[in-house]
Amino acid sequence: MSKQYLTTHTVDNAHLTDIYSLAATPTALFSASGSSTIHIHATAQPGFPLGQSLTGAHKLGCHHIAVSRNGKVAASAGFGGEVKIWRLSESGSGEWEPFGELEPAKSASKSAGEVWAIALSEDGQYLASTTYDGRINVWDLFGDRSEKLREYETGMAGSGSFGLCVDLSRDGKYTASGHQSGAVYVFNNDTGRLQYSLPGLIKPIRTIAFSPASTRLAAAGDAGVIAVYDTKHGEHVGNLTGHTAWITSIDWSDTGEYLLSGAFDGKVKVWSIDRGACVATHSETDKALWSVRWLPKTGRNEMFCTAGANRSLTFYREATGA
Repeated sequence: MSKQYLTTHTVDNAHLTDIYSLAATPTALFSASGSSTIHIHATAQPGFPLGQSLTGAHKLGCHHIAVSRNGKVAASAGFGGEVKIWRLSESGSGEWEPFGELEPAKSASKSAGEVWAIALSEDGQYLASTTYDGRINVWDLFGDRSEKLREYETGMAGSGSFGLCVDLSRDGKYTASGHQSGAVYVFNNDTGRLQYSLPGLIKPIRTIAFSPASTRLAAAGDAGVIAVYDTKHGEHVGNLTGHTAWITSIDWSDTGEYLLSGAFDGKVKVWSIDRGACVATHSETDKALWSVRWLPKTGRNEMFCTAGANRSLTFYREATGA
């Protein structure tokens, strides 16, 4: 059984350059691009108006943005190597405000490769980040930001494979990373040790995501295949095949029933995890999609958003129901 999604709204030229990253809260969608401004669109309002712009956030542009599941903390990583933290104002205005920066090392200079991909824990306290040489770091944003809580090595010191993507499990137990070498690693945050080195896809892994229940891990990239792993035993339990281009972004639906994926050829697909099959494909653009995200379910139909090289935000909603 296929599912139908309709393009419900498009924000054309939402940014001046390619949009590299999206992050969603229950009421807002963050978008980051090669320009210095981060935009926040109000997704609970008709037409998804621009609610706020964080101007001058990253002088050289922003390549990754993440938001905590509770919708109160956000983090953005810039091409200049800086990581900025943001928080939802406690005044109830719905505005976001600066919450300082990450200080990767007071002694080391900020280098663009020291923090690449980022992920936040459910409450926004912990930030996981990857480096150019395969290290994975975990930071306590509510504590001393100059001290790493955990530092995981994935290769010989200083010579690991570039960490292209990272995710934290919703229960906070695991950190997972995907690398240029095609390797996938899962670390146990409680013990500070490598839990699993998973059989990878040989080609670079560009996107990785834990399911909402933290029982599954999906990873995808240049092989054009989404590999699904069981997190309890570290077993490879299946592949989702159908993309014919590099997969750049994946995201689990709130229930964990569906997986969303976006690719370099502009195609976005929705997959049924139970059936291991693609149930919808859309291609509003032939330009690369860099990020795809479900909008958290808030009593309305399922919705997702795509963004990339066409500089627009395209919103889709499920065609069934009101």
